[in-house]
Amino acid sequence: MAARIARRALLKGGVAVAGATAAAGLERLRPLVYAQTAPAAPIRIGFLADITGTVAQSGRDMLDGFQLYLAERGSVMAGRQVQLIVEDAGGVPANALTKARKMVEQDRVHLLTAPLLASEGYAIRDYIVDRNVPTLFAVSSADDLTQRKRAPNLVRTGWASSQPSHPFGEWVAATLKYKKVATVGSDYAFGYEVVGGFQRTFELHGGEIVQKLWAPLGTPDFSPYVTQIRRDVDAVFAIPVGADVLRFVKAYRQYGLKDRLPLVGGGLLTDESNIRGMDLEDAAGIITPLMWSAALSTPQARKFVEAYTARYHKDPSYYAETNYSGAMWVEAAVQQLGGKVEDKEAFLRALRAVQLPNAPRGPMRLDAYQNVIQNVYVRKVDVQGGHAANAVIDTFHNVSQFWKFPPEEFLRQPVYDRGYPPCRYCG
Repeated sequence: MAARIARRALLKGGVAVAGATAAAGLERLRPLVYAQTAPAAPIRIGFLADITGTVAQSGRDMLDGFQLYLAERGSVMAGRQVQLIVEDAGGVPANALTKARKMVEQDRVHLLTAPLLASEGYAIRDYIVDRNVPTLFAVSSADDLTQRKRAPNLVRTGWASSQPSHPFGEWVAATLKYKKVATVGSDYAFGYEVVGGFQRTFELHGGEIVQKLWAPLGTPDFSPYVTQIRRDVDAVFAIPVGADVLRFVKAYRQYGLKDRLPLVGGGLLTDESNIRGMDLEDAAGIITPLMWSAALSTPQARKFVEAYTARYHKDPSYYAETNYSGAMWVEAAVQQLGGKVEDKEAFLRALRAVQLPNAPRGPMRLDAYQNVIQNVYVRKVDVQGGHAANAVIDTFHNVSQFWKFPPEEFLRQPVYDRGYPPCRYCG
């Protein structure tokens, strides 16, 4: 029901194809145009996100970003109308697979923009590879989708989960000089990969992870976790997800840790979608890495932020930017083909060849494994005039999913999971 409502809302707002209007106009003019070539069918894009559930706010931001780009283009790419078909996975991997099947087999989409959660990305991977569906991952960051499980039809313009963590672990050790860190992560693939990437480079540069705590997605109360955190550490690295973030940072302050132990974490800890709901004192001073900040000062970033805030009255989150840039990426490929997306192999070649030098987040291009190479920004939450924002305090340019590791060497290690890297210093 939610998905049907979403599709009706898109049609009503003019963001999806204006096919009904065009058809009505053609019907009235039929005696005059009967000899003309029929207009091309719309380009059908399947949009799979989590519009309800624990991460619903993030899913709505995804949709907002993609809609904004389509609205700016009049829902037309290379002269063809674009039909956006929206389905809600609700944060459930099994639902993601069911909805992906529906869009491929019933809606016959030309392109699938795949889901939010890393676990959902893994859930749909085998099906879309077997069907050779052109698929663009703008958010789902499961590392292995563009590593050991890569496939020619999978293009990722968002990120790999551990991608920002690699430079950040090195930066925390070298710049902040922290020696001992405890981690608190969401207990599923995304949390494992974000923590794993941080742990690997932090320890390679002299740091020690001395405690690892895992909280289930949708944890209603974080007091049992924050009260377990060792008090002899230099800092805490945290990566809860969605609405869990708000409960975690509140508990972190209420139990007295905010003033005693600096809080750093994965980029989603202070994503704009979460900062909006935080008390300012909970947010202030947290340091995280990500490929986006709404405080970026480039002309492309400012133009996007101004357009987004004017339309939706909120700062654009990474979920919004990656989907806006994802739509930009799709249009570049469609333009290269002159709109002929029915040629699936040509469409895939075009998607793999795109480069965006001026995306809002900065330059984007793919590595040989079809994951984006991009800037990673170290951000610190700054509060001014009652408004919290991610101020950029450092930048790593052209970061790949393999960081400084040779890809062949990196891929011989296990994927980051609950037990890898092992916690050698936990006691």
